[in-house]
Amino acid sequence: MNGSLSTMNGLVSSSYDEEVRTATSNGVDRSEPTDTNTMMSPLSSNTGINPGTIRQVSGTVLEAAFVDPAYMWPPEDGVGSLAIELQATEKLLEGVDHDAAQLAKKVARLELEQQKKREAEVSAAVLARNDVRGGSAEEETVTREVRFGGCFACCRDSSGQVDARADGRKSKAATPKEDDLSDEEEEDEDEDDPLAADMKSIRSAPRSTRELEDRTRYSRVPEGILVYRLDTRDNTIELLSPPHQNTDVESLLTYMVVNAARPGTSSRREVVLTGLDGQVHSLEACEQRTAISWLEAIEMMLSRDDGQGFMGSKLGRNKNTGGARAWEKEGLSEGERGQAEHEYLNLAAYSNVLIRSGAQGPQSDSSPTKGTTNDTANAATDNPSTPGGIYYSVETKVIDGEGYDDETLESIARRRAVIKDSWDFFRMVCSLIRDRRKYVEAFRRLTTDPLYPYLNSIDGLNDPEPGEGSKSRRRGENLDGSKNTGEILYAPKIISQRRMEDYGTMTRVATCKDLISQAERALPSLVEICKALAGSLGLEEVGVGPIKEVSAILRKADMKYDKDVLRVTDICRSLLVVKDIATLLALLELARDSFGPLIKRVKLSSFKERNPHVSGGYRHCIINLELKDHICEIQIHLWPFWMICGVDGFRHYRHCAEYSTDSFEDPFDALEGLDRKTRAELIVMAEEAVSPMPLEKLQWYHEKYILDYFAEAGLFIKHGLSAWGEVTLRHLIRLRCESPDIGMDHHETRQLQRYLARTLNYQKKVEESDEILERLKAYEDAQKTKDTEEQREFWDTIYDFLDPSKKEREQEEKVKHEVRASKRHWRKIRAERFRFLDNNDQSAPMQ
Repeated sequence: MNGSLSTMNGLVSSSYDEEVRTATSNGVDRSEPTDTNTMMSPLSSNTGINPGTIRQVSGTVLEAAFVDPAYMWPPEDGVGSLAIELQATEKLLEGVDHDAAQLAKKVARLELEQQKKREAEVSAAVLARNDVRGGSAEEETVTREVRFGGCFACCRDSSGQVDARADGRKSKAATPKEDDLSDEEEEDEDEDDPLAADMKSIRSAPRSTRELEDRTRYSRVPEGILVYRLDTRDNTIELLSPPHQNTDVESLLTYMVVNAARPGTSSRREVVLTGLDGQVHSLEACEQRTAISWLEAIEMMLSRDDGQGFMGSKLGRNKNTGGARAWEKEGLSEGERGQAEHEYLNLAAYSNVLIRSGAQGPQSDSSPTKGTTNDTANAATDNPSTPGGIYYSVETKVIDGEGYDDETLESIARRRAVIKDSWDFFRMVCSLIRDRRKYVEAFRRLTTDPLYPYLNSIDGLNDPEPGEGSKSRRRGENLDGSKNTGEILYAPKIISQRRMEDYGTMTRVATCKDLISQAERALPSLVEICKALAGSLGLEEVGVGPIKEVSAILRKADMKYDKDVLRVTDICRSLLVVKDIATLLALLELARDSFGPLIKRVKLSSFKERNPHVSGGYRHCIINLELKDHICEIQIHLWPFWMICGVDGFRHYRHCAEYSTDSFEDPFDALEGLDRKTRAELIVMAEEAVSPMPLEKLQWYHEKYILDYFAEAGLFIKHGLSAWGEVTLRHLIRLRCESPDIGMDHHETRQLQRYLARTLNYQKKVEESDEILERLKAYEDAQKTKDTEEQREFWDTIYDFLDPSKKEREQEEKVKHEVRASKRHWRKIRAERFRFLDNNDQSAPMQ
């Protein structure tokens, strides 16, 4: 997994960057900022700044919805459930109210018309005076260069020159008479000018687009929601929306210069902030991914060492912040760190857009419905009754109608695809190790069944077991030299398909095609046999698998049978699921009595206690029988094992063998070696996976999301977010205790408690961690009856000196006694449940 997470080229998330350069006027260089809002450029140092260029403050602006502490969240009626989660762009013009947009257009139009009229009047006056004096006004050429770029803005470069006649009152060529235009005369002119009157009526309106948005964008926020802005340029958090009726204004956070941040312990959506003045405030986001993205952005912000903190100094950073300190340990340069910040925020914003473009809202248990970004944005924005609709926009629509930059979005999408594959792989590893533990636990319980000693004593047919010499054999090679990709060695396979005369001259592919033809002829007979067995024993789970394809036959022969395709005996296959050992014994006896001469192999070795399980803990019984000159396979699964993976049990075994998951116990070890940025991006993918099911709404029967949250908890632990890992694990433990099939003492619940103890220990909660570990140890000791076993082993050691063979004889006698008792128990069950077997009872079951 580490190799696949390569770092891609950075994508700056700043979407607007404006620089104004003034050309020479009488040989003098001038540089002035324009009246428009100057936004952030990519992180850069001060070196190399040309004279006359305005230095841009680097950083990112994020806006999101948080919960008003005076209100319950989520609200019962769902109001605000579609509130924004993340806006990682610098030019947040999308989603402006209709009235505000019209006002902005009116302001721009009136200003332009007023400017043109004033320029024309001044030019006419200056020309008239020059005609009288015979002179000419000096001209000043202003060159304005505007660049749009970044994550979600229209990447467009445009530059133009505006040649304007200088105001006569400020021109060097002007005479003192030009100053006679007094303010009173200007006011008189304005009274007769309708454009000037309109300008007076809106002079109280904000002068920049950002100020206009601040005033109008969040003027009608749903009850219980507060909108905050995080600006990483100056380490500030600011409240944008107005308070509500029940809001506690005295304790309300309105503005803060952030000095430290950490995850909250009460909720996955809580972030605890510490200001530069030492004040501590807790913010609870409306969505989980908001808190995660904001906390990571703050930690990146506090780790910067570029002198761009609060008021241009380094006062805004707290070196004791865990996340910031972790980012500093990465050893990145300022440019690399800035690029990592932009890449992360771009990915988080892109993921958020994907979630919102097809989401029904986090309260829905079903899969998100499909939809397009533009349709969703328009529908939510145009419908004023949509909860949270004033935030629900994902596209900038103000620059000549241009859309997103395709190249930028493609780069982000490629990076997301890489991280998504890595998340899927890590989740699969968690699933494989979880299911392996389930298989091991299921087999442990199976050995406590009164009928197991009898099953353990039965030998299969043509089912040799690994000999003593198997331990010294090379990994990947079976006893007969056949190949094996797993770590468990197998005995040689004795049976094989019939070797026809033509096979000697046929290619492997042609041989496989002939075997497939044989399997197709034998399939109807196999189906009838399975129906008869299921009908007699009352089996409910019966299946007939598809005929293996040529590629599958060749692949299995290459992996296990040294390229001998005739040793592949499951080309035609079926499965039966029995509910317990008694039904399995009855099926074996019924098969022997019904079609014994056709049976070529009965494999029971995987159920033997003395034999190790195959990769992943997978165990099942196999009956091979020859039908119409072709060997077919019937797979028999015990219900406790079938419940774990169902029909995907063999896929679980194959993946465990391929990735060698039996080599480690902790799935979180798969995250070792990943850099912090990659882990942060994996958390973004984890939040995307669980977005339809918030942690507060997770129930014990949501197995898919329980696995997702477990994998995410591992990411939290490895990423230093132990508080959120604790919150997640506590919720999962509660759900496992509520499950009717699992409960408090289940092995999976105990494993979650071990992880919880680890997270508590990371947070210095040693006392609570030790209490959990002691409770787990007491339970395990009670199950093993450790003291009694140690005492018996002590006396057995003494008796071994007196009679070395006594221990072996006693063990043999014990096994024989258990087998006899188990066999008597089987006969009792057989007489009660399977009387029909007496009709064809010719001998005892297979010995």
